[in-house]
Amino acid sequence: MKILLVRLSSMGDLIHTLPAVDDLSRMRPDIELHWLCEAGFADIARLHPFVKRVHLMHGRKWRKQLTQTATWREIGRLKSDLQQQNFDNVLDSQGLIKSALFAKAANAPVQGLDFYSARERWAALLYNKVYPVPKGRNAVWRNRALFAQAFTYRMPSEQRFGLSVPPAGRLENLPPHYYVALHATSRDSKLWPLDYWLDLLQKLHQREHAPVYLPWGSLQERERAESIAAKLPFARVCEKMNLLQAAYLLAHATGVAGVDTGLLHLANALDVPVVGIYTDTDPAKTGVQISAWSQNLGNAGQIPLPERVYEALSDCIAAKDEAV
Repeated sequence: MKILLVRLSSMGDLIHTLPAVDDLSRMRPDIELHWLCEAGFADIARLHPFVKRVHLMHGRKWRKQLTQTATWREIGRLKSDLQQQNFDNVLDSQGLIKSALFAKAANAPVQGLDFYSARERWAALLYNKVYPVPKGRNAVWRNRALFAQAFTYRMPSEQRFGLSVPPAGRLENLPPHYYVALHATSRDSKLWPLDYWLDLLQKLHQREHAPVYLPWGSLQERERAESIAAKLPFARVCEKMNLLQAAYLLAHATGVAGVDTGLLHLANALDVPVVGIYTDTDPAKTGVQISAWSQNLGNAGQIPLPERVYEALSDCIAAKDEAV
């Protein structure tokens, strides 16, 4: 059976879909899974080996160029490519009118969330078959529940992300032990104070004199990383990386501490010791998946102190070492 999964964006949404993909790989290995997503997040879909092919859309670019003939040609080529695949079924796990329209473009029966479960209720009217998935649960569980209904299996008791970083993401000359500090996020209100980062990173370095890597994605984030590194000689500002390279860096880290950002969830999905630092959002809704080696600290208006983050990350690292 050949299936198209439609989950367009964002990074966090794609990451939260991966456990459902892993369930599918275990429960329905007969399925050939393709994934349609935004080009900027395609590397997230490529992290799971069960995904045979990733189909790309450029929705963000297309929205700005809707009056241009070239845009509609690109959309037409995508539609033609999807239809040539002869999918047996399409699953839209995003539940938006936009995602439902792209799902319909494949010219195959479309399944999705019902009227009371979809993020945009009217999207359900575009599906051939719908399923109820209660709201109020976290995104990972809701995706897993939808997949289990759509592909007729019982949700496995064990939740796994099942990721594997492909060779294209490999980074050379990484030390055997290092930490990663995810200091940057989309909103200033989610940032952790700079002095807190300096305190935490000094404590981490003292554990085993390991360096700390500082990824960045924009000029402003790079400047923030450089301001940290200027005060800490063991802190290393990363070169510009793509998502696969960032995944490789995270996957081999001794431990990761980070604010509410997509890379934090990616580190969590890669099953490394991780502590999420929350200052402006409720981690019950947007936090990492809690395990013996992953924790959330803080909340809206409740900024965790460096000592608490250090203790939590130390506990996570010890728990992971014991499990290995």
